[in-house]
Amino acid sequence: MKVAIAGAGAVGRSIARELLINSHEVTLFERNPSHIDRDAVREATWVQADACELSNLEQASLQTFDVMVAATGDDKANLVVSLLAKTEFAVNRVVARVNDPRNEWLFDDDWGVDVAVSTPRILASLVEEAVSVGDLVRLMTFRQGQANLVELTLPPNTSLAGKPVRKLELPRDVALVTILRGGRVIVPQSDDAIEGGDELVFIAPAEAEPALHQAMQIH
Repeated sequence: MKVAIAGAGAVGRSIARELLINSHEVTLFERNPSHIDRDAVREATWVQADACELSNLEQASLQTFDVMVAATGDDKANLVVSLLAKTEFAVNRVVARVNDPRNEWLFDDDWGVDVAVSTPRILASLVEEAVSVGDLVRLMTFRQGQANLVELTLPPNTSLAGKPVRKLELPRDVALVTILRGGRVIVPQSDDAIEGGDELVFIAPAEAEPALHQAMQIH
């Protein structure tokens, strides 16, 4: 994929390195000359420009990119970048960093954001995940509430043990996407059996979460 990243601070550079390891094409936008460090991410294309300026995005042909990541330390800038990427250049996927959790409600479709990433929320979710066997833990929200990434850890004595994935009676529009078992990441196939202690990761609309919890027979 072609990925544009607005903001080449520590967060933006880290994202770029991860994407480059996975063979994606990365362009970093940074307006502050003192933050330009081409040696830090040599394989990336560096653009010294303000990604909030329409003309700079036009010059970079942003419409040819698959993903825009708004990763600056300024929520206002991230919202502007997201809106321009989606409305002016029809970028397919826009991911935005939320610096202040109080602003999270703004990062939705109205501002062109497909996925909002709030570090405090993710950290809180991981804490909850560590202690909440049997509870649904919301890890991430897609399109501001239209769908969530949720995790549920089954107790060792779950009645679902031995049941194949195809026989799980999941609510409408809910999909099991991953089973975490010990150190393994399992992409579930229809004949794979559930085991006690499995961490199940689902994509689910918010309104289906209670029914999903019930379907997993956790009381």
